[in-house]
Amino acid sequence: MNKDRNFDDIAHKFAKNIYGSDKGGIRQTIVWQDMETILAENNAKSEPLTVLDAGGGIGQVSQQIAKRGHSVTLCDISSEMLKLAKEAVEDNGLLPQYQFIHTAVQQIEQYNVGEVDILLFHAVMEWLDNPKEALDILLKQVKPGGYASIMFYNHHGLVLKNVICGNIPHVLDGMPHRKRFKLQPQKGLMPNDVYQWIEDAGYEIKGKSGIRSFHDYIGNMEYMGDYQIEDVLKLEEQLCRQEPYLSLGRYIHVWAKRK
Repeated sequence: MNKDRNFDDIAHKFAKNIYGSDKGGIRQTIVWQDMETILAENNAKSEPLTVLDAGGGIGQVSQQIAKRGHSVTLCDISSEMLKLAKEAVEDNGLLPQYQFIHTAVQQIEQYNVGEVDILLFHAVMEWLDNPKEALDILLKQVKPGGYASIMFYNHHGLVLKNVICGNIPHVLDGMPHRKRFKLQPQKGLMPNDVYQWIEDAGYEIKGKSGIRSFHDYIGNMEYMGDYQIEDVLKLEEQLCRQEPYLSLGRYIHVWAKRK
């Protein structure tokens, strides 16, 4: 039985909570800075790049890439998320550069997408029953010399957040998934495991960033220092790519080049 999460039931809520919030804005900013680096390393190519946005949701990142003239294939297991993605893409005048596939990421090989220049696999693995299997399949879709951009929910960040919130027994119990948190992933992944999976697939890791290494840990106490969300973003930008802060992000974004 497939235990992977499908967001058909809460697609609109998911899109609003994940993409339409301060934390979503921080995530988009940091990831896009990394994507600028990936695109810059591909700038020797005169023709448009091909991008696979696997489990792409509403395609926030891939739309930014498409605006630069590149072609995107977006697949998702949720028909509702695909509907929202098509609406957003059409609103931005990018439909000619997109194709949409309603499928689980593990089944993408059946659709003859071909090898792509860039793979986007963002915030999907933590919702899967077998994340390594899915990652292995997708990494094979990238051309030699192409790039994989992978973001995953970080186990270390999940531990720290629970400790800060006082959920000590929950941490000591191994943090079993609480079903009432519909937007909380089923699990955090160990960063070193993910890095090893990527390298074992024949990739060289080129960079890493912590996503919300600070934002989610700021308390809601009455007598805190004065700050604005812009200050938090500056802090994230300044420190999210260096240890120990990188490994404390709620998510980690890692990008790698196929040898």
